[in-house]
Amino acid sequence: MRIILSLVTGLVLLLGVVTSSMATPVDTYEFKSPENQKRGLELAHSLRCPQCQNQNLIDSNSPVASDLRLEVFKMVDQGMDDQAIIEFMTSRYGDFVLYKPRMEAKTYILWLGPIGLLLIGLIIGFIFIRKQRIADNHSLEISAEDQQALDSLLKRNQK
Repeated sequence: MRIILSLVTGLVLLLGVVTSSMATPVDTYEFKSPENQKRGLELAHSLRCPQCQNQNLIDSNSPVASDLRLEVFKMVDQGMDDQAIIEFMTSRYGDFVLYKPRMEAKTYILWLGPIGLLLIGLIIGFIFIRKQRIADNHSLEISAEDQQALDSLLKRNQK
């Protein structure tokens, strides 16, 4: 029983040491003003981590994101405007770091593609509905022979 208790205690201590060594450090950057802090956080939220699939610089725990967060915070405190910081980031990491891509010739498909697909869907829907209406109108027309046969059947059933 003592051996089992010692093993459990040892495993708990080992687990505590391992998890504490894997803890991520917290960013403790001191901004020069609250306005700079707000601007820096907004910029870091609007930029995507180049290493992560779909996380911004604030949400990502990767070392690259931590370095870029610090870089953005420093540039904000140095007085750089938002556009200059974004240009710096896109020159290093490409347009991938932007959550909202710019409206350029190479991104027209991103911006106009959904509208084009919607228009194509509406046109196909309009054509389909129109064909259905035309088919329904033709199915209501019957020949004179069929009308006579129908009349005779109705007269028989009434007797």
